[in-house]
Amino acid sequence: MSIFQAVVLAIVEGLTEFLPVSSTGHMIIASSMMGIASNDFVKMFTVAIQLGAILSVIVLYWKKFLQSFQFYLTLLVAFIPAAIFGKLFNDQIDALLENALVVGITLLSGGIILLFIDKWFANTQTNDEVTYPKALKIGLFQVIAMIPGVSRSAATIIGGLQQKLSRKAAAEFSFFLAVPTMFAATAYKLFKYVKQGGSFGSEEITLLAIGNIVAFVVAMIAIKAFISYLTKYGFKIFGWYRIIVGVIIVILYTMGYNLEVF
Repeated sequence: MSIFQAVVLAIVEGLTEFLPVSSTGHMIIASSMMGIASNDFVKMFTVAIQLGAILSVIVLYWKKFLQSFQFYLTLLVAFIPAAIFGKLFNDQIDALLENALVVGITLLSGGIILLFIDKWFANTQTNDEVTYPKALKIGLFQVIAMIPGVSRSAATIIGGLQQKLSRKAAAEFSFFLAVPTMFAATAYKLFKYVKQGGSFGSEEITLLAIGNIVAFVVAMIAIKAFISYLTKYGFKIFGWYRIIVGVIIVILYTMGYNLEVF
């Protein structure tokens, strides 16, 4: 993988990780267009650059992370379902990750759902306090995102709306929940890479450093823009966008293109 390819993948990660559009689906398209061959380092890289995206959340919302210990307990409660299901069904999740058609179909079906989300929750009376029961239920929605293409952001935001949070509060809690979830996924991927004999030479370290820096900057911009847009206009545009991307992946798959899923 070249530096240019690493930068492009990091831009894709930063733009799509916190939007309800599935970063996995976009990684498939980007890597296929650039002809990146899937290997252990590339698979690890696409997960490890999430650290840059995580850091953007902490920097943007640093006051929230210093607010109280209860904030961390709430995140822990929301994180537990994904941790349990991820441990129990790791092999099945990995099997799904090998199938680009699954990603395309879930992108498409999720896009259809997003077209109607604003209408479903239009008259909901909101209360933006995230209690432990609310956090647990949002965490259960995050479990759905283990199906590739669902989008962790989409699942948790919808979970927040279902728990009567406002769009802004639901999106922000989704960002906060991404920190322990993505950190755990990254740590596991790095451990697995090293355990399987992966090395970190100067080239690998350079690519990881550049990827994380780019993902950090792009994610900060994406988060600010997303919150502003979502508050004013809702989810419909993301629904149509997911449908288009999902259709593209399904078409490429049926035409026999080699779509690598990370």
